[in-house]
Amino acid sequence: MTMKSNTRQVDGVTIIDLSGRITLGEGSTVLRDLVRQNVAKGNKKILLNLGDVTYIDSSGIGELVSAFTSVRNAGGELKLLNLTKKVHDLLQITKLYTVFDVKDDEAAAIQAFSK
Repeated sequence: MTMKSNTRQVDGVTIIDLSGRITLGEGSTVLRDLVRQNVAKGNKKILLNLGDVTYIDSSGIGELVSAFTSVRNAGGELKLLNLTKKVHDLLQITKLYTVFDVKDDEAAAIQAFSK
């Protein structure tokens, strides 16, 4: 199953809805390109909606960390939204849950970005 994405803007926050698998190859490439394109356009508030992501492998985890670093280095913020239990557990195991700002509610996540 390939990864699909949809990008939308809400109150100055770029929301990237992802579905499928973030794995070595196409899935992580799609994520990398989406984040780079948005940062290049000047979109510095990025919310990754992972509610429909069924699986993330180690390469996908690396891509999330890379995206986080890219946005942070550009002076922006990247937050995660709607983690599935599998993805939540994976971030707990890898201790990355403490690195990412993770939200369960889209409205609250949008509010959480610094103005």
